[in-house]
Amino acid sequence: MTDNAVLRLRAARLARATRPFLARGNRIKRCQRCLLPQKNCLCATLEPQQARSRFCLVMFDSEPMKPSNTGRLIADILPDTEAFGWSRTEPDPDLLRAVQNPDFQPMVVFPQSYADAGRPVLNTPPLSGKPPLFIMLDGTWTEARKMFRKSPWLDDLPVMSLTLTRPSNYLLRESHGEGQHCTAEVAAELLLQAGDTAAGEALFRHFDLFRQRYLAGKPHHPLHQASVENVDEESQILPTIN
Repeated sequence: MTDNAVLRLRAARLARATRPFLARGNRIKRCQRCLLPQKNCLCATLEPQQARSRFCLVMFDSEPMKPSNTGRLIADILPDTEAFGWSRTEPDPDLLRAVQNPDFQPMVVFPQSYADAGRPVLNTPPLSGKPPLFIMLDGTWTEARKMFRKSPWLDDLPVMSLTLTRPSNYLLRESHGEGQHCTAEVAAELLLQAGDTAAGEALFRHFDLFRQRYLAGKPHHPLHQASVENVDEESQILPTIN
């Protein structure tokens, strides 16, 4: 099993849990790394990349546990990705050190409409100077807004407000507004615009495959029905081949 920061965060979250975490589809036997149904596991397809850009995921409490989470896809492709659980009152000291690392340009990835007047806002990633550290607030839209508003240790950092031209292909959770994208889609676009083309394209490919296999594991989704039909066809054809 290839390790990454999100998997370690998930393991720590499981270790302190007082009762089982039951996500949707909890009766399905899943790969404990990618959290997809075992028959749809994509771990063998991983293609880690190197990039100038770095990512720091700040994850709402239950987010590392959810099979639909896409933040861990970033850590799959970029092994240097860091991930921390969010706390309003007691932020992880390692998280504070990460966002204050003098070797990087830290910025909070969030829509500029939520930034207070006078707060620096970037609309494109910096291409010169220190490598960017993109701080991603990973949770539902409501949770992400809460983290943005109630994390005073982020208030002095500039906001990275990215405009994505392609429509979202997420479809794994209900969107709360037109134009919203999942964490992995935003990260992939950031990589492309920051000049980390190979990593950005690899993350888009990884996300697309994850999305397809996740939906194929949902019993009532057309992709699942198609896979079942293919299996049925093979079971009918194979005896005649022998």
